Amino acid sequence: MIRQQWQYKLLQGTPDAALASWLTEPDSLTARCQRNCRQFRVRLLRSGLLLPVDGEDARRRLVRGREVLLECDGVPVIFAHSVLLTATNGRLKRWLAGLGSRSLGSLLFNYPGFARGQLGFRKLDARDKLYQRARPWADGAPELWARRSVHRLGKQSLCVTEVFLPGIGGLGQ
Repeated sequence: MIRQQWQYKLLQGTPDAALASWLTEPDSLTARCQRNCRQFRVRLLRSGLLLPVDGEDARRRLVRGREVLLECDGVPVIFAHSVLLTATNGRLKRWLAGLGSRSLGSLLFNYPGFARGQLGFRKLDARDKLYQRARPWADGAPELWARRSVHRLGKQSLCVTEVFLPGIGGLGQ
């Protein structure tokens, strides 16, 4: 069975315009969520050593990272999975370990020196490990859209994958 690869523009089978707008958001999803709800929360699910997924780093069995839910007015809207792609001990490793339930976006979009790579897009289904991790908040949806980008700071890089949950449809533009 052929698995869909990350695409660098939204092609056929694209979600509706509202979801496409979220997928292609050039700025912080955290900031956009905060503008579109009364109460925003980052719920920390996992932090520390994680199994890499979907080509993140096939050379290592475990990677340093974290998984969170972004919630708006108590509704989970985005499942985020972020991992360090570099094993060096540096600022990113310390910052990631110390974020807790604070937003990673507040760091990536406000600290000078971060460079963001191109956004990639993909529709996930039950065959995908990322879908399986987001499944508890998928409300039975057979497919979920995700986006991925790499953020660099000096010699370190961080891969951020955001999976859009059905609750995102309840948020404004």
